[in-house]
Amino acid sequence: MDAIKISKNTFITTLLILFLLLMGSGILTHIIPMGSFDYIELDGRRTIVEGSFQYVEGERLPIYKWFLAPFEVLGTSDGLIIIAIIAFLLIVGGTLSILNKANILHSIINIIINKFSNNRFLLLRLITLMFMSLGAFVGIFEEVIPLIPLIIALSIALGFDIMVGLGISLLAAGFGFSSAVSNPFTILVAQKLADIPLFSGAFYRMIIFIITYLIVSQLIVMYARKIEKPIDKIDRAEIYCNQKTLTFFTVSMIMMLFIVILSPFIPILSDYNLPILGFIFLVIGIGSGIISSYGMKKTMHAFVSGALSMLPGVILILLANGVKHIIVSGQIMDTILFSISEKIIHLSPFNAILMVYLVVFVLNFFIGSGSAKAFLIMPLIVPIMDMMNISRQMSILAFQFGDGFSNILYPTNAVLLIGIGLANVSYLKWLKWIFKYQLIMLILSIIFLWIGLKVGY
Repeated sequence: MDAIKISKNTFITTLLILFLLLMGSGILTHIIPMGSFDYIELDGRRTIVEGSFQYVEGERLPIYKWFLAPFEVLGTSDGLIIIAIIAFLLIVGGTLSILNKANILHSIINIIINKFSNNRFLLLRLITLMFMSLGAFVGIFEEVIPLIPLIIALSIALGFDIMVGLGISLLAAGFGFSSAVSNPFTILVAQKLADIPLFSGAFYRMIIFIITYLIVSQLIVMYARKIEKPIDKIDRAEIYCNQKTLTFFTVSMIMMLFIVILSPFIPILSDYNLPILGFIFLVIGIGSGIISSYGMKKTMHAFVSGALSMLPGVILILLANGVKHIIVSGQIMDTILFSISEKIIHLSPFNAILMVYLVVFVLNFFIGSGSAKAFLIMPLIVPIMDMMNISRQMSILAFQFGDGFSNILYPTNAVLLIGIGLANVSYLKWLKWIFKYQLIMLILSIIFLWIGLKVGY
């Protein structure tokens, strides 16, 4: 496995795209009228007061603020989570560097190859199911980052390529998040805001999840068959780690997986999941390095080297969050939401539900957090759906589709930037590869929404 780092070409391409988006957002603040809703606190989140919108007068956002936005965002309410993501990224880079240089990843991958050398495509389907299930039932997305380089290395060792590795990990987690059955951060938050029973409507969502899994896994396997290379079983001598190291790594990863699964349902784990997971992953890396006889000095040197290699990713994350900061501080976000909500009520039921899907899909470009979008937009959507005799369950389904499928599409999503950065895949290459997946899921989403309306979901 090559060194974990974000390549120069990947960095420059993504940097240019984000800079253009930053400037484009700044231009919009000088075109779109400024406006504002009144907000109240609900469960520690700001949510819109229905009917409170009003246009405001004032100076437009100065141009120099466009350039300061990536740094100013650290002083906003989003600052702490951005800092947590950056720290998490640095820890992931450092830990993966240790695991790579101490040959721990090589050993683990070789063990897996020995077990599945004759069932490679079954393994692809199982891994896809695992990542999709984490997204669909537990709402896991950011937390898959540490596993992406391991899955990519496994994919290559199995005779496939980087894109297969990203497909069965990053893409699978994102699409699982989209076809959620009980995702606490989208489904349950939206149901609570819509005042309908939690976990209700799960049967139809389960059907959607199964269909999505079957299609996504089949597309990935079809691609893998086209580019597969033959592999041989690994000789025992190529298992470099001692048994103590492998046991420590396995137990620690299982512990981390349990915390990931439990975090949505235990408030303290949910609030501090990234710092907790970052600490555990740090312990995994340093502990594995020391136990494997790599030595403390070499272990710490490898950690620092790996963390420093992630610094380009820090710049990209700041730029991505700067785009949202410009839109919000320029006071045009609320104007956009108000204008759209005014148009929805004049549409037919099917077109109205499609508009909700589209609004959330576009809004996800600026606000990556599913729960934050729910608190922002559900108070606007629910009353309109009620007036149009569209069930609240349908509005949640449209919200779910709009929020999820674009998570792996937009360059403003920090998890996507980190994931493809760790894989040394440029955003444009990623966009080209997932286009067919996104197109198919767009068509399926529209069909699912149409069926939902017809059957009275």
